[in-house]
Amino acid sequence: MSLSVTYRKLCKSLVLVSMLSLAHMAQAATPISDGDKLAYDAKKQIGVTTSYDPAYRKLDFPRGDVPIETGVCTDVIIRAYRLQNIDLQQLVNHDMKSNWSAYPKRWGLKSTDKNIDHRRVPNLEVFFERQGQTLSITDKDSFQAGDIVTWRLPKDSLPHIGIVSDKKAADGTPLIIHNIGRGTQEENILYSYPILKHFRY
Repeated sequence: MSLSVTYRKLCKSLVLVSMLSLAHMAQAATPISDGDKLAYDAKKQIGVTTSYDPAYRKLDFPRGDVPIETGVCTDVIIRAYRLQNIDLQQLVNHDMKSNWSAYPKRWGLKSTDKNIDHRRVPNLEVFFERQGQTLSITDKDSFQAGDIVTWRLPKDSLPHIGIVSDKKAADGTPLIIHNIGRGTQEENILYSYPILKHFRY
């Protein structure tokens, strides 16, 4: 084989390697949306948070948390946002103190309680409505990864909350990351219960 042929082959190889490297760099540089990040961080709880415990607990402030292996539906949202350096415990407490009349009084409280306020779905609904975007509950295409959805369970009207996943069911319905009693799961339950609110924050 002549030197010129070897040189041409070497040049082709170098060009191919360069093209592959550029393609890989372009792919790596593709920005990930905030919603995708939130959904990804919520999914980190799957297999870690394996039970459901609604007991009232005294929490540190800010960034207080119940043991990671347990929690309620709101803890899925709280923990996911904390990985984005957003502390709903502190934010909800501050907003409630400043806007007490806007929040529900169904628990008989006369002032804020930093241990539990952020862990109650109706309080989060008020907070997200005040501080985020309120979106359609009927347009399936409006649900994006990282969105927050709340429901009222049909049996006893208990409030429930979850995060829209970046994954979809075969029919295009976005999956939901939530804890309804069996720990944090990713499931096709968006339309399993009556949707009350849909937020983006």
